Amino acid sequence: MIEFQHATVVVPGPEGDTTVLHPTSLTLTESRVSVIGANGSGKSTLARLINGLVEPSSGAVRIGMSTGTGPGTGPDASTPTLDTHTDGAAVRRAVGFVFTDPAAQLIMPTVAEDVALSLRRRIRGKAERRAAALEVLDRFGLRALADRSVHTLSGGQKQLLAIAAVLATDPAILVADEPTTLLDLRNALRISELLFGLPQQLVVVTHDLDLAARADRTLVIADGRVAFDGPPAEAIAHYRAIAGSAAAE
Repeated sequence: MIEFQHATVVVPGPEGDTTVLHPTSLTLTESRVSVIGANGSGKSTLARLINGLVEPSSGAVRIGMSTGTGPGTGPDASTPTLDTHTDGAAVRRAVGFVFTDPAAQLIMPTVAEDVALSLRRRIRGKAERRAAALEVLDRFGLRALADRSVHTLSGGQKQLLAIAAVLATDPAILVADEPTTLLDLRNALRISELLFGLPQQLVVVTHDLDLAARADRTLVIADGRVAFDGPPAEAIAHYRAIAGSAAAE
């Protein structure tokens, strides 16, 4: 569960403060949530609030940790709750984040080392950590690339590795910020199928309306506000109407 309680993001600037996200209250319990909107609308800010990459200037964002049998299980009265401001480290363990450009998160020399880095807190022994990293790579079809430099990978392989490294720690929630934008059609479809096949609760920010349509619920962000919140088909129609009105001005 993801809960926004009047969450607001204000950024100071030389000409005064700019409200990037106006007070937003939402409770997201669906397994698949998509977020769409124009560039600069505030949708990436909304996504980054979920794992604490951005903290609200006022209000709060909280993560309800399931007490069920697996990720995505619905919350109940006994569900522990994490606040992104006061429980930042725990939130980042519970919420994985995938960036548009995998280069932003692939920092180790080789494929296996990058996944092993994600496991350093859970597995202390170097040999055991590499063995666990290889198991993760095997799950994602990357085992043969274990000792390859990350710089030699294709765009699709880099994005797949970035997702594998994030999921290695088994977060309850995965947030993906435009994960297919830099990919060709084949790799975009591959990543889309992977994301929507995960057991984790998924929040995906995307310009790909076909991808957005696969969600259970879609948010349309415009001018720092939730302009529409509902079924994907209706949300996409609303977004198209907004885009059409803007183009006519």
